[in-house]
Amino acid sequence: MTEQLRLMAVHAHPDDESSKGAATMAKYVSEGVDVLVATCTGGERGSVLNPKLQGDPYIEEHIHEVRAKEMDEARQILGVRQSWLGFVDSGLPEGDPLPPLPEGCFGLQDVDEAAGALVKLIREFRPHVMTTYDENGGYPHPDHIMTHKISMVAFDAAGDPERYPGAGEPWTPLKLYYNQGFSKPRTIALHEALLARGLESPYEEWLKRWDEFARPERNISTQVPCGEFFEIRDKALLAHATQIDPDGPWFHVPMDIQREIWPTEDYELAKSRVDVSLPEDDLFAGVRES
Repeated sequence: MTEQLRLMAVHAHPDDESSKGAATMAKYVSEGVDVLVATCTGGERGSVLNPKLQGDPYIEEHIHEVRAKEMDEARQILGVRQSWLGFVDSGLPEGDPLPPLPEGCFGLQDVDEAAGALVKLIREFRPHVMTTYDENGGYPHPDHIMTHKISMVAFDAAGDPERYPGAGEPWTPLKLYYNQGFSKPRTIALHEALLARGLESPYEEWLKRWDEFARPERNISTQVPCGEFFEIRDKALLAHATQIDPDGPWFHVPMDIQREIWPTEDYELAKSRVDVSLPEDDLFAGVRES
């Protein structure tokens, strides 16, 4: 392939792009790939998770603007482009029974109608490869699940001139992946490596409760080597200061252990329009050859 390769990563909220596949994106940017993050919502209903910033009246009153600024900083660190799809954050419902979602939020949109915004962006950017979440959303946040739904519709529809006729010239992306960065094998490998070195593991309680989440193991088809970009990933994640505690468990595993034990970011190939040979180590495998 002689034209510039293009990758689109579809995410639910600002900060998701930095916690899922960020090192992969930074790696491809370094290789000259054009990378675009599509952010479905503004994250305006997200809680302030960094205890150092909780209770700040300016942040609470201007959370939408604050999170947009954080997203812009993370975008610059990763070297990617970024577009907002313009939907309103649904928030994470809590309680038993769960409360209804807020009127007008992303999670309540008609899937086919909402997918039109992503189809338009696909036709403008013309990605060869897309990444998104699996049908469980990676975790069952309503916006993550809706992100999966519109991504599936848009991937199939973007190349069909009869669908969304007002959304630009048709473009057919070639591969679609699910982010699968939090597998049990990876978690166990890092946990055991920490213990073997006499270090405390942030994963102990997580692993004890793993089966409570009833998350079946996914098929990891693709592992992208990107350990040298883990520091860029962490810097981008820290740019989302309202969401990430710099002293939190995200950063408890020393970088040298991460690079030694699990130097990849992992994906599940969901759809492909090119011939593939699994397992892969490149999201563009089969695309480059075509």
